[in-house]
Amino acid sequence: MKTIKKLTIGLLLSAVMVPAAAQTIKGCPEELQESMREPVSLYQSNWKDYTNSNDERYLLEAYPYWKTFVEKCPANGKNIYTRGVTIMEAKIKAAKSEEEKAAYIEELMALYDTRIATFGEASKVTAMKAMELENLLGAEGLDRYYKLYSDAVAMEGGLEAGYLVKYMEATINYVRAGKAEPTLVVDNYDIASDMLDAELLKNAADSVKAAEIRGYIAGVEAAFSPYASCEQLVEIYGKKFEAEPENVDLLKKITGIMTRKRCTSEPLFFQATENLYRLEPTPTTAMRMGMMCLSKEQYGKAVEYLNDAIKGVESKDLYTAYLYLGHAYAGQKSYSAARTAYNNAAAADATKGEPYLRIAILYGSSTGSASEDNVNGRSAYWAAVDALNKAKSVEPTEENIDQCNKLISTYSAHFPKQTDAFMAGLQNGSRFTVPGWIGVSTIVRTRQ
Repeated sequence: MKTIKKLTIGLLLSAVMVPAAAQTIKGCPEELQESMREPVSLYQSNWKDYTNSNDERYLLEAYPYWKTFVEKCPANGKNIYTRGVTIMEAKIKAAKSEEEKAAYIEELMALYDTRIATFGEASKVTAMKAMELENLLGAEGLDRYYKLYSDAVAMEGGLEAGYLVKYMEATINYVRAGKAEPTLVVDNYDIASDMLDAELLKNAADSVKAAEIRGYIAGVEAAFSPYASCEQLVEIYGKKFEAEPENVDLLKKITGIMTRKRCTSEPLFFQATENLYRLEPTPTTAMRMGMMCLSKEQYGKAVEYLNDAIKGVESKDLYTAYLYLGHAYAGQKSYSAARTAYNNAAAADATKGEPYLRIAILYGSSTGSASEDNVNGRSAYWAAVDALNKAKSVEPTEENIDQCNKLISTYSAHFPKQTDAFMAGLQNGSRFTVPGWIGVSTIVRTRQ
């Protein structure tokens, strides 16, 4: 196959009498144009035969010609690197000894490095390199592929969302192999979650992209779940806190992860938060003091701390600060102020449904305020269901939809009866403004 193809291509090339009209090979220096025509033709011909037949023998046949091409003309395009991975994988698969296989693996790794040097995209291609090593070497390559994932995350621009699940899985493999303490899983979960949250916020208006990112978030959460309970976090960080109760970096990690996982009622969170606020009083630590006070049902203090935090907290934390401020106002039964805070939380992160769910709960508990509607305040339930439908539309995750549907079922069962609405002069489907502090326009709905 090889000899016949080479002779055929050679005869065809020799028959070309108008070399000046020959197509320029992109990325090849001028002085190499003529000498590269034959290897490029042989590489492309074998690749075409492979795509038509899926016969890996053509990949092995293409290898020497492709190798010459990529060595002499590395700037030809990303395509020669993408195809090169497929060719090198075939060579690795066909290796006759472990030594030969190892040599081809290193050649493949060098190919990724050449692509980075030529076309950039260091973070993305380094992650691709890590995935390749993981697939080829498995547990034997753990040290190498975990380091590559970590390097990729630390590079400018961070890691693409699609690779962050692999990063978390590699972290867990690394810890389970006894190569690091469980705190590494928590630290890297924080990194991955922050990156994914930022990506979700950036793509909130693109429903397809947002759904894709939510899938990655679910993957990261699933990988982290064995370490995610409050009890496990206390076990992981409790001894470290006892050993270094005034280590600011440690305190930030403890309060950060316990905030994210909503473990703010744990004594460890209280202790770490108080120490951090004393050592470094910032808007972020004020926010966490507010959360701590909220857990202790000290609503007035929580409102003070959280309002202070909102004045200077980073944009990525603004949603959380407003959400907890809403909880604090709700605890004080200042429902109108709570609604304002929840609406501000929704404005800070348009991908989250919880603010609307919380507003719905406020409405559902405020039938007394709406008593002038002539249906015993049941119009509050119409507003509550509206808010729940809004929550579902902005965050269409299975968990959120299920939670909202349960509340919709509960509130719908309390809609006024058709006869009661008729007696109050209310017609099904007509617009109605709920009285009292709720004061929103809604649609009349009844039950039998």
